[in-house]
Amino acid sequence: MIVLLIYLAIFVLSYTIVHFALRRAASDYTSLKTVTFGDESAVTPNRVASVVSILTIFVLWGTFTGSSLLPSFLHMPGPFIGTATFDYTAELSDGARDDATVTVVVTRAGETPVLPDIAPGDGFAKNDVDEIGAWRSGLIRVDRNDDVPEGLSETVVAVNGAPIAPGGSVQTDYGRIGMSPKGTLNFEPAKGWQMEPIWLPPPEAVAARLVEISRDGYRDSTLLEHLGYSLFRVIVGFVCGAVVGIPLGYAMGLSNWFRGWFDPIVEFMRPVPPLALIPLVIIWAGIGETGKIILLFLAALWIMAIAARAGVSGVNISKVHAAYALGASKAQIMRHVIVPNSLPEIFTGARVAMGVCWGTVVAAELVAAEKGAGMMIMVASKFQLTDIVIMGIILIGVIGFGIDILMRWAERVLVPWKGKG
Repeated sequence: MIVLLIYLAIFVLSYTIVHFALRRAASDYTSLKTVTFGDESAVTPNRVASVVSILTIFVLWGTFTGSSLLPSFLHMPGPFIGTATFDYTAELSDGARDDATVTVVVTRAGETPVLPDIAPGDGFAKNDVDEIGAWRSGLIRVDRNDDVPEGLSETVVAVNGAPIAPGGSVQTDYGRIGMSPKGTLNFEPAKGWQMEPIWLPPPEAVAARLVEISRDGYRDSTLLEHLGYSLFRVIVGFVCGAVVGIPLGYAMGLSNWFRGWFDPIVEFMRPVPPLALIPLVIIWAGIGETGKIILLFLAALWIMAIAARAGVSGVNISKVHAAYALGASKAQIMRHVIVPNSLPEIFTGARVAMGVCWGTVVAAELVAAEKGAGMMIMVASKFQLTDIVIMGIILIGVIGFGIDILMRWAERVLVPWKGKG
Protein backbone atom coordinates (compact mmCIF):
# COMPACT_ATOMS: atom_id res chain seq x y z
CA MET A 1 0.00 0.00 0.00
CA ILE A 2 2.85 2.39 0.82
CA VAL A 3 4.52 1.67 -2.54
CA LEU A 4 1.24 2.27 -4.37
CA LEU A 5 0.66 5.59 -2.62
CA ILE A 6 4.19 6.76 -3.42
CA TYR A 7 3.76 5.71 -7.05
CA LEU A 8 0.46 7.60 -7.30
CA ALA A 9 2.04 10.67 -5.70
CA ILE A 10 4.90 10.62 -8.22
CA PHE A 11 2.36 10.20 -11.04
CA VAL A 12 0.36 13.24 -9.93
CA LEU A 13 3.51 15.32 -9.44
CA SER A 14 4.95 14.35 -12.84
CA TYR A 15 1.64 14.99 -14.59
CA THR A 16 1.35 18.41 -13.00
CA ILE A 17 4.92 19.44 -13.83
CA VAL A 18 4.84 18.22 -17.45
CA HIS A 19 1.45 19.73 -18.27
CA PHE A 20 2.30 23.01 -16.56
CA ALA A 21 5.52 23.20 -18.58
CA LEU A 22 3.71 22.35 -21.83
CA ARG A 23 1.00 24.94 -21.17
CA ARG A 24 3.59 27.62 -20.44
CA ALA A 25 5.57 26.68 -23.56
CA ALA A 26 2.58 26.71 -25.91
CA SER A 27 2.10 30.07 -27.57
CA ASP A 28 -0.97 29.08 -29.58
CA TYR A 29 -3.58 28.05 -27.03
CA THR A 30 -6.03 27.01 -29.75
CA SER A 31 -3.65 24.16 -30.62
CA LEU A 32 -4.49 22.61 -27.26
CA LYS A 33 -8.15 22.28 -28.23
CA THR A 34 -8.11 19.00 -30.10
CA VAL A 35 -10.81 16.39 -30.57
CA THR A 36 -9.65 13.00 -29.30
CA PHE A 37 -12.91 11.11 -28.78
CA GLY A 38 -13.46 8.55 -31.51
CA ASP A 39 -10.10 9.28 -33.15
CA GLU A 40 -7.65 6.55 -32.17
CA SER A 41 -4.74 8.23 -33.93
CA ALA A 42 -5.24 11.41 -31.86
CA VAL A 43 -4.07 9.74 -28.64
CA THR A 44 -0.48 8.53 -28.68
CA PRO A 45 1.81 7.58 -25.78
CA ASN A 46 3.57 10.48 -24.11
CA ARG A 47 7.22 9.39 -24.21
CA VAL A 48 8.14 11.57 -21.23
CA ALA A 49 5.42 9.86 -19.18
CA SER A 50 6.66 6.44 -20.30
CA VAL A 51 10.25 7.16 -19.28
CA VAL A 52 9.23 8.66 -15.94
CA SER A 53 6.93 5.72 -15.22
CA ILE A 54 9.65 3.11 -15.86
CA LEU A 55 12.23 5.08 -13.88
CA THR A 56 9.74 5.46 -11.02
CA ILE A 57 9.19 1.70 -10.85
CA PHE A 58 12.93 1.01 -10.75
CA VAL A 59 13.56 3.76 -8.20
CA LEU A 60 10.82 2.38 -5.93
CA TRP A 61 12.27 -1.10 -6.39
CA GLY A 62 15.72 0.11 -5.37
CA THR A 63 14.35 2.28 -2.56
CA PHE A 64 12.58 -0.61 -0.83
CA THR A 65 15.47 -3.06 -1.35
CA GLY A 66 18.41 -0.85 -0.34
CA SER A 67 19.91 -0.94 -3.83
CA SER A 68 23.51 0.18 -4.16
CA LEU A 69 22.52 1.84 -7.45
CA LEU A 70 20.73 4.58 -5.51
CA PRO A 71 22.20 7.08 -3.06
CA SER A 72 21.59 6.15 0.56
CA PHE A 73 19.27 9.10 1.20
CA LEU A 74 16.74 7.48 -1.18
CA HIS A 75 16.71 4.22 0.79
CA MET A 76 13.80 3.42 3.04
CA PRO A 77 14.74 2.53 6.62
CA GLY A 78 16.36 -0.86 6.57
CA PRO A 79 16.47 -3.63 9.17
CA PHE A 80 18.54 -3.21 12.29
CA ILE A 81 22.06 -4.58 11.78
CA GLY A 82 24.53 -4.49 14.66
CA THR A 83 24.66 -5.16 18.38
CA ALA A 84 21.53 -4.76 20.46
CA THR A 85 21.35 -4.77 24.24
CA PHE A 86 18.53 -4.80 26.74
CA ASP A 87 18.20 -5.45 30.46
CA TYR A 88 15.83 -7.90 32.07
CA THR A 89 14.70 -8.28 35.65
CA ALA A 90 14.42 -11.81 37.02
CA GLU A 91 12.45 -12.67 40.17
CA LEU A 92 12.86 -15.82 42.24
CA SER A 93 9.97 -17.62 43.84
CA ASP A 94 11.10 -16.26 47.25
CA GLY A 95 10.74 -12.66 46.01
CA ALA A 96 14.43 -11.90 45.37
CA ARG A 97 15.16 -9.88 42.24
CA ASP A 98 18.23 -9.29 40.11
CA ASP A 99 19.01 -7.55 36.82
CA ALA A 100 21.16 -8.75 33.92
CA THR A 101 22.01 -7.58 30.40
CA VAL A 102 21.41 -9.44 27.14
CA THR A 103 23.61 -8.67 24.14
CA VAL A 104 22.31 -9.76 20.73
CA VAL A 105 24.36 -9.58 17.54
CA VAL A 106 22.10 -9.07 14.49
CA THR A 107 23.67 -9.98 11.14
CA ARG A 108 22.57 -10.31 7.53
CA ALA A 109 21.91 -13.72 6.03
CA GLY A 110 25.15 -15.48 5.14
CA GLU A 111 27.33 -13.40 7.46
CA THR A 112 29.17 -15.09 10.31
CA PRO A 113 28.44 -13.31 13.60
CA VAL A 114 31.27 -12.40 15.94
CA LEU A 115 30.00 -12.70 19.50
CA PRO A 116 31.66 -10.46 22.09
CA ASP A 117 32.98 -11.74 25.41
CA ILE A 118 30.55 -10.76 28.14
CA ALA A 119 31.27 -10.86 31.86
CA PRO A 120 28.55 -12.93 33.60
CA GLY A 121 28.01 -10.48 36.50
CA ASP A 122 27.75 -11.03 40.25
CA GLY A 123 24.05 -11.78 40.96
CA PHE A 124 22.02 -14.92 40.26
CA ALA A 125 20.87 -13.40 36.95
CA LYS A 126 23.78 -13.67 34.53
CA ASN A 127 24.49 -11.58 31.45
CA ASP A 128 23.78 -13.34 28.13
CA VAL A 129 24.97 -13.08 24.52
CA ASP A 130 23.18 -14.45 21.47
CA GLU A 131 22.87 -13.91 17.69
CA ILE A 132 19.89 -13.50 15.35
CA GLY A 133 19.61 -12.91 11.62
CA ALA A 134 18.07 -9.72 10.28
CA TRP A 135 14.33 -9.96 9.48
CA ARG A 136 14.20 -12.94 11.85
CA SER A 137 13.28 -13.50 15.47
CA GLY A 138 14.57 -15.89 18.07
CA LEU A 139 14.07 -17.10 21.60
CA ILE A 140 16.47 -15.72 24.21
CA ARG A 141 16.88 -18.37 26.91
CA VAL A 142 18.09 -16.12 29.71
CA ASP A 143 17.55 -18.94 32.23
CA ARG A 144 20.23 -21.18 30.70
CA ASN A 145 23.12 -19.70 32.64
CA ASP A 146 21.31 -18.02 35.53
CA ASP A 147 22.42 -19.24 38.95
CA VAL A 148 19.05 -20.16 40.48
CA PRO A 149 19.27 -21.72 43.96
CA GLU A 150 18.01 -25.25 44.26
CA GLY A 151 14.32 -25.48 45.11
CA LEU A 152 13.49 -22.06 43.71
CA SER A 153 12.12 -21.00 40.32
CA GLU A 154 12.86 -17.93 38.23
CA THR A 155 10.52 -15.64 36.33
CA VAL A 156 11.33 -12.67 34.09
CA VAL A 157 9.12 -9.80 35.24
CA ALA A 158 10.48 -6.73 33.42
CA VAL A 159 12.50 -5.67 30.37
CA ASN A 160 14.34 -2.35 30.50
CA GLY A 161 12.31 -1.56 33.61
CA ALA A 162 8.95 -2.09 31.87
CA PRO A 163 6.77 -4.87 33.33
CA ILE A 164 6.24 -7.87 31.05
CA ALA A 165 4.06 -10.94 31.35
CA PRO A 166 3.41 -14.04 29.19
CA GLY A 167 1.86 -12.88 25.92
CA GLY A 168 3.05 -9.30 26.42
CA SER A 169 5.82 -7.36 24.74
CA VAL A 170 8.12 -4.36 25.21
CA GLN A 171 9.33 -2.12 22.38
CA THR A 172 13.00 -1.07 22.49
CA ASP A 173 15.26 1.00 20.24
CA TYR A 174 16.50 -2.21 18.60
CA GLY A 175 13.23 -4.05 18.14
CA ARG A 176 10.40 -5.83 19.90
CA ILE A 177 10.89 -8.11 22.89
CA GLY A 178 7.98 -10.40 23.56
CA MET A 179 7.30 -13.16 26.06
CA SER A 180 5.95 -16.54 25.08
CA PRO A 181 3.10 -18.18 27.04
CA LYS A 182 5.77 -20.22 28.84
CA GLY A 183 7.69 -17.13 29.94
CA THR A 184 10.58 -17.27 27.45
CA LEU A 185 11.77 -14.01 25.94
CA ASN A 186 11.63 -13.59 22.15
CA PHE A 187 13.65 -10.87 20.40
CA GLU A 188 12.50 -9.55 17.01
CA PRO A 189 14.93 -6.94 15.61
CA ALA A 190 13.41 -3.90 13.89
CA LYS A 191 12.70 -4.78 10.25
CA GLY A 192 12.37 -1.30 8.80
CA TRP A 193 10.57 -0.78 5.48
CA GLN A 194 12.98 -2.58 3.19
CA MET A 195 12.10 -5.97 1.72
CA GLU A 196 14.13 -9.01 2.65
CA PRO A 197 16.25 -10.20 -0.34
CA ILE A 198 14.61 -13.61 -0.27
CA TRP A 199 11.28 -11.88 -1.02
CA LEU A 200 12.52 -9.09 -3.29
CA PRO A 201 16.21 -8.81 -4.21
CA PRO A 202 17.60 -5.44 -5.39
CA PRO A 203 17.85 -4.68 -9.13
CA GLU A 204 21.62 -5.22 -9.24
CA ALA A 205 21.21 -8.75 -7.85
CA VAL A 206 18.76 -9.61 -10.63
CA ALA A 207 21.09 -8.05 -13.22
CA ALA A 208 24.04 -10.03 -11.84
CA ARG A 209 22.00 -13.24 -12.05
CA LEU A 210 21.07 -12.41 -15.65
CA VAL A 211 24.75 -11.99 -16.56
CA GLU A 212 25.63 -15.22 -14.78
CA ILE A 213 22.95 -17.32 -16.49
CA SER A 214 23.69 -15.69 -19.86
CA ARG A 215 27.32 -16.77 -19.43
CA ASP A 216 26.97 -20.15 -17.72
CA GLY A 217 23.44 -21.24 -18.60
CA TYR A 218 20.86 -22.79 -16.30
CA ARG A 219 20.26 -26.51 -15.84
CA ASP A 220 22.42 -27.58 -18.79
CA SER A 221 20.87 -25.08 -21.26
CA THR A 222 21.76 -21.56 -22.25
CA LEU A 223 19.45 -18.65 -21.58
CA LEU A 224 18.77 -18.26 -25.30
CA GLU A 225 17.72 -21.92 -25.51
CA HIS A 226 15.25 -21.49 -22.65
CA LEU A 227 13.73 -18.35 -24.17
CA GLY A 228 13.85 -19.84 -27.67
CA TYR A 229 11.85 -22.90 -26.62
CA SER A 230 9.20 -20.71 -24.99
CA LEU A 231 9.01 -18.45 -28.04
CA PHE A 232 8.79 -21.45 -30.38
CA ARG A 233 5.91 -22.97 -28.41
CA VAL A 234 4.03 -19.69 -28.32
CA ILE A 235 4.44 -19.00 -32.04
CA VAL A 236 3.43 -22.52 -33.10
CA GLY A 237 0.42 -22.56 -30.78
CA PHE A 238 -0.64 -19.07 -31.85
CA VAL A 239 -0.27 -19.80 -35.58
CA CYS A 240 -2.26 -23.01 -35.28
CA GLY A 241 -4.97 -21.18 -33.34
CA ALA A 242 -5.08 -18.38 -35.94
CA VAL A 243 -5.16 -20.78 -38.91
CA VAL A 244 -8.21 -22.52 -37.46
CA GLY A 245 -9.81 -19.63 -35.59
CA ILE A 246 -9.88 -16.98 -38.34
CA PRO A 247 -11.72 -19.14 -40.94
CA LEU A 248 -14.07 -20.30 -38.19
CA GLY A 249 -14.79 -16.69 -37.25
CA TYR A 250 -15.39 -15.74 -40.88
CA ALA A 251 -17.80 -18.65 -41.28
CA MET A 252 -19.66 -17.65 -38.11
CA GLY A 253 -19.86 -14.06 -39.30
CA LEU A 254 -21.15 -14.93 -42.78
CA SER A 255 -23.39 -17.96 -42.23
CA ASN A 256 -26.36 -18.33 -39.92
CA TRP A 257 -25.88 -22.09 -39.92
CA PHE A 258 -22.19 -21.92 -38.94
CA ARG A 259 -22.95 -19.32 -36.30
CA GLY A 260 -25.76 -21.37 -34.83
CA TRP A 261 -23.65 -24.52 -34.87
CA PHE A 262 -20.39 -23.16 -33.41
CA ASP A 263 -21.57 -20.17 -31.35
CA PRO A 264 -22.47 -22.27 -28.24
CA ILE A 265 -19.09 -23.99 -28.37
CA VAL A 266 -17.10 -20.77 -28.79
CA GLU A 267 -19.05 -18.88 -26.14
CA PHE A 268 -18.73 -21.82 -23.76
CA MET A 269 -14.97 -22.17 -24.19
CA ARG A 270 -14.21 -18.43 -24.28
CA PRO A 271 -14.46 -17.82 -20.51
CA VAL A 272 -12.67 -21.07 -19.60
CA PRO A 273 -9.08 -20.13 -18.62
CA PRO A 274 -6.41 -22.14 -20.46
CA LEU A 275 -4.86 -23.14 -17.12
CA ALA A 276 -8.02 -25.09 -16.29
CA LEU A 277 -7.39 -27.26 -19.35
CA ILE A 278 -3.91 -28.40 -18.26
CA PRO A 279 -5.06 -31.61 -16.49
CA LEU A 280 -7.24 -32.57 -19.45
CA VAL A 281 -4.50 -31.86 -22.00
CA ILE A 282 -2.05 -33.96 -19.98
CA ILE A 283 -4.50 -36.87 -19.98
CA TRP A 284 -5.08 -36.57 -23.72
CA ALA A 285 -1.64 -35.64 -25.05
CA GLY A 286 0.82 -36.37 -22.23
CA ILE A 287 3.45 -34.04 -20.83
CA GLY A 288 5.56 -33.66 -23.97
CA GLU A 289 5.72 -30.87 -26.51
CA THR A 290 2.45 -31.90 -28.14
CA GLY A 291 0.47 -31.22 -24.98
CA LYS A 292 2.04 -27.76 -24.57
CA ILE A 293 1.31 -26.82 -28.19
CA ILE A 294 -2.29 -28.01 -27.86
CA LEU A 295 -2.78 -25.91 -24.74
CA LEU A 296 -1.45 -22.79 -26.48
CA PHE A 297 -3.53 -23.61 -29.56
CA LEU A 298 -6.67 -23.67 -27.43
CA ALA A 299 -5.64 -20.44 -25.73
CA ALA A 300 -5.47 -18.63 -29.11
CA LEU A 301 -8.27 -20.42 -30.98
CA TRP A 302 -11.33 -18.90 -29.34
CA ILE A 303 -9.89 -15.38 -29.21
CA MET A 304 -9.04 -15.42 -32.91
CA ALA A 305 -12.45 -16.87 -33.81
CA ILE A 306 -14.28 -14.17 -31.88
CA ALA A 307 -12.06 -11.44 -33.33
CA ALA A 308 -12.69 -12.62 -36.91
CA ARG A 309 -16.42 -12.92 -36.25
CA ALA A 310 -16.52 -9.41 -34.79
CA GLY A 311 -14.55 -8.08 -37.76
CA VAL A 312 -17.00 -9.53 -40.26
CA SER A 313 -20.04 -8.39 -38.28
CA GLY A 314 -18.63 -4.88 -38.00
CA VAL A 315 -18.22 -4.26 -41.72
CA ASN A 316 -20.22 -1.22 -42.77
CA ILE A 317 -23.17 -2.53 -44.76
CA SER A 318 -23.10 0.54 -47.02
CA LYS A 319 -19.72 -0.62 -48.37
CA VAL A 320 -21.20 -4.00 -49.25
CA HIS A 321 -24.17 -2.36 -51.00
CA ALA A 322 -21.82 -0.06 -52.89
CA ALA A 323 -19.76 -3.04 -54.07
CA TYR A 324 -22.91 -4.85 -55.21
CA ALA A 325 -24.05 -1.71 -57.06
CA LEU A 326 -20.74 -1.64 -58.91
CA GLY A 327 -21.28 -5.23 -60.05
CA ALA A 328 -18.90 -7.01 -57.66
CA SER A 329 -19.29 -10.74 -57.19
CA LYS A 330 -19.42 -12.44 -53.80
CA ALA A 331 -15.79 -13.46 -54.11
CA GLN A 332 -14.80 -9.88 -54.93
CA ILE A 333 -16.80 -8.55 -52.01
CA MET A 334 -15.11 -11.06 -49.74
CA ARG A 335 -11.67 -10.13 -51.01
CA HIS A 336 -12.00 -6.36 -51.36
CA VAL A 337 -14.58 -5.47 -48.69
CA ILE A 338 -14.99 -8.12 -45.98
CA VAL A 339 -11.34 -9.10 -45.47
CA PRO A 340 -9.80 -5.58 -45.50
CA ASN A 341 -12.44 -4.18 -43.14
CA SER A 342 -12.17 -7.11 -40.73
CA LEU A 343 -8.37 -7.05 -40.50
CA PRO A 344 -8.23 -4.35 -37.77
CA GLU A 345 -10.36 -6.51 -35.46
CA ILE A 346 -8.28 -9.57 -36.31
CA PHE A 347 -5.03 -7.77 -35.50
CA THR A 348 -6.49 -6.60 -32.19
CA GLY A 349 -7.51 -10.18 -31.41
CA ALA A 350 -4.06 -11.42 -32.44
CA ARG A 351 -2.40 -9.07 -29.95
CA VAL A 352 -4.72 -10.27 -27.20
CA ALA A 353 -4.21 -13.92 -28.17
CA MET A 354 -0.43 -13.55 -28.18
CA GLY A 355 -0.55 -12.04 -24.70
CA VAL A 356 -2.71 -14.88 -23.44
CA CYS A 357 -0.35 -17.41 -25.03
CA TRP A 358 2.62 -15.82 -23.32
CA GLY A 359 0.80 -16.01 -20.01
CA THR A 360 -0.14 -19.62 -20.66
CA VAL A 361 3.27 -20.87 -21.80
CA VAL A 362 4.73 -20.34 -18.33
CA ALA A 363 2.04 -22.55 -16.80
CA ALA A 364 2.44 -25.08 -19.62
CA GLU A 365 6.18 -25.31 -18.91
CA LEU A 366 5.58 -25.92 -15.23
CA VAL A 367 4.65 -29.50 -16.12
CA ALA A 368 7.72 -31.66 -16.79
CA ALA A 369 9.46 -29.20 -19.15
CA GLU A 370 13.22 -29.49 -19.53
CA LYS A 371 13.67 -26.11 -21.19
CA GLY A 372 11.79 -22.83 -21.18
CA ALA A 373 11.32 -19.64 -19.22
CA GLY A 374 8.50 -21.20 -17.22
CA MET A 375 10.74 -24.11 -16.26
CA MET A 376 13.39 -21.69 -15.00
CA ILE A 377 10.84 -19.87 -12.87
CA MET A 378 9.37 -23.09 -11.51
CA VAL A 379 12.70 -24.66 -10.54
CA ALA A 380 14.02 -21.41 -9.06
CA SER A 381 10.90 -20.97 -6.93
CA LYS A 382 11.43 -24.40 -5.37
CA PHE A 383 14.83 -23.26 -4.09
CA GLN A 384 13.62 -19.73 -3.22
CA LEU A 385 15.91 -18.17 -5.84
CA THR A 386 13.82 -15.05 -6.13
CA ASP A 387 16.35 -13.26 -8.32
CA ILE A 388 15.96 -15.93 -11.03
CA VAL A 389 12.17 -15.79 -10.71
CA ILE A 390 12.13 -12.00 -11.17
CA MET A 391 14.67 -12.25 -13.99
CA GLY A 392 12.43 -14.75 -15.80
CA ILE A 393 9.35 -12.58 -15.28
CA ILE A 394 11.15 -9.50 -16.65
CA LEU A 395 12.43 -11.40 -19.69
CA ILE A 396 8.98 -12.77 -20.45
CA GLY A 397 7.51 -9.29 -20.14
CA VAL A 398 10.20 -7.71 -22.33
CA ILE A 399 9.82 -10.34 -25.05
CA GLY A 400 6.03 -10.11 -24.90
CA PHE A 401 6.21 -6.33 -25.15
CA GLY A 402 8.60 -6.64 -28.08
CA ILE A 403 6.22 -9.00 -29.87
CA ASP A 404 3.34 -6.58 -29.27
CA ILE A 405 5.38 -3.71 -30.73
CA LEU A 406 6.20 -5.87 -33.75
CA MET A 407 2.53 -6.72 -34.26
CA ARG A 408 1.53 -3.06 -33.94
CA TRP A 409 4.13 -2.19 -36.57
CA ALA A 410 2.80 -4.93 -38.85
CA GLU A 411 -0.71 -3.60 -38.29
CA ARG A 412 0.34 -0.08 -39.31
CA VAL A 413 2.01 -1.44 -42.44
CA LEU A 414 -0.62 -3.99 -43.48
CA VAL A 415 -3.75 -2.15 -42.29
CA PRO A 416 -2.99 1.56 -42.83
CA TRP A 417 -6.72 2.29 -43.19
CA LYS A 418 -7.53 1.35 -39.58
CA GLY A 419 -9.54 4.09 -37.87
CA LYS A 420 -9.98 6.06 -41.10
CA GLY A 421 -13.46 4.94 -41.98
